[in-house]
Amino acid sequence: MPFLLYILSRPKISIHKKQCIMKTRAMIGSVKRTQKDYSLSFKLQVVQEIESGELSIIGALQKYGIQARSTLTNWKRKYGNLDFDNQYSILMKPTPEQRIFELEQQVKLLEKQKVRAEALAARADKKVLIFDMLVDMAEKEYDISIRKNYKPE
Repeated sequence: MPFLLYILSRPKISIHKKQCIMKTRAMIGSVKRTQKDYSLSFKLQVVQEIESGELSIIGALQKYGIQARSTLTNWKRKYGNLDFDNQYSILMKPTPEQRIFELEQQVKLLEKQKVRAEALAARADKKVLIFDMLVDMAEKEYDISIRKNYKPE
């Protein structure tokens, strides 16, 4: 009979412990959250606070009730200013092969930026041409002068 009594009283103990834990969390102000709860602006704010040194990772976990360090690590990789993919130890000098690889990566990045800039410039040129054509059409249609007469000094 004492064994049966122990089994029946066991859930009450676990419920009691769970309520105590929940009460202490409520007193502290932190609540366990799920991944779906975090908005993009919240993630960016937390990453910015960590990178600026306002909070440590542990401090952010406690302050905002985030469940795991890996969550913050993933956020830092996605939204942070630090480059996690191309990190190497500061204590060791890169080998010539590593330096060549880094420079090749920089060249690729610059080429992509150049192509993007050229595309934006071409688009801007097209917009200017279209705008000029519209102004010409409006001047002919309404027989008025729209453009300013700019005289260089």
